[in-house]
Amino acid sequence: MNSSSVKPLSPLPSPIRQPLFIRRHSLVVRVTHWINVMCLSLLLMSGLQIFNAHPRLYWGQYGADADHAFIDLSAHPFPSWITIPSYHDLGAGRNWHFFFAWLLVVNGLLYLIHGLWRGHIRNDLLPDRDQLQPRHLWQEIIDHVRLRFAKGDDARRYNALQKITYLLVALGLLPMMVLTGLTMSPGLNAAFPFLLDLFGGRASARALHFITASSLVLFVVIHVLMVVLSGFKNNMRSMLNGRYAIDPSGDTP
Repeated sequence: MNSSSVKPLSPLPSPIRQPLFIRRHSLVVRVTHWINVMCLSLLLMSGLQIFNAHPRLYWGQYGADADHAFIDLSAHPFPSWITIPSYHDLGAGRNWHFFFAWLLVVNGLLYLIHGLWRGHIRNDLLPDRDQLQPRHLWQEIIDHVRLRFAKGDDARRYNALQKITYLLVALGLLPMMVLTGLTMSPGLNAAFPFLLDLFGGRASARALHFITASSLVLFVVIHVLMVVLSGFKNNMRSMLNGRYAIDPSGDTP
């Protein structure tokens, strides 16, 4: 047989890598997450309606037209399409705001109780000792700037920046927003007078409420951006049915 007629063997096809699905979010975490999305969206829109009624922020016990405002948006009110209701109605805006504020409080307490009882906060949100090393934190900052996201086994857990940010939001910004909101209520001031002293007056509480809400909006924008850039389909799947796909070889589907 002529050796030139022998066809070279074709290389064997590479095996198809099957992603490994891990359980990332419990049912309670997923449900409370989406309730938070709804509540925060409607709180923002109704809050802007309330803010438009007097778009000035003061520091101290009092805040009126004659007082000095350190933020004045009178010339640039928020457009009606982003407020609830879309027309100027302070009373309706307050009703919307109060309803979803209390729903947010109840939902937050449910999340907190579940997180403490099932160990979600301890196991998933508290940074591990190795994650708090300065060199590791700096490397995570560099990776985020370069849009390099965790792969393989590293994707099984939140990174340190995620954990620190989620804790600041869940245990810092959200409680601050609730407490400053309560401080603005005269009825609750009578029941909890220490709130006025804690925040330096009702006008200061209103300013802190606005600043905290703005910080939450910034967090949401960055959070959504990271969800999209790190794998929108995979991240959405994990928040809908709890299943998060990783590739043990090192690639995140």
